[in-house]
Amino acid sequence: MGSKSVINFLKQCIKRCSETSGHDRALGACRVVSGTPGACTMSLKVEEEHCNGMGTLHGGFSAHLVDSITTFALMTNDDAHPGVSVNMNLDYIKAAKLGEEIVIKASTVKKGKTLAFLSCEIQNAEGQILVKGAHTKFIGFGN
Repeated sequence: MGSKSVINFLKQCIKRCSETSGHDRALGACRVVSGTPGACTMSLKVEEEHCNGMGTLHGGFSAHLVDSITTFALMTNDDAHPGVSVNMNLDYIKAAKLGEEIVIKASTVKKGKTLAFLSCEIQNAEGQILVKGAHTKFIGFGN
């Protein structure tokens, strides 16, 4: 998949999410910044619906971003399947505040026959790491 087709694919993913009636609808607020095979970068303005009662990005929504955006990065690889999550680990380093623009960078670390290892960083506009995530997915369907 070339860079231009990766970006179009990612835009389609976001559009499909925005049209759902479930939890993924919140991903419709994401904007595609860049994409290459195996990696993608999105941005998001933190809105009230993304926040906890303290007015900062909710940890659960951060986990949803790591889960979903790493899956998008995985799916930009050749012959990719979204797989199913086996493990996710997140380190919450710094809070994002209401109204702040964040950047979500996801990449495929390794894609084997049965498992895919993915990484993600959520950063603020200054490039400070807010959340660091690792995601392992089972992709060995039919093996």
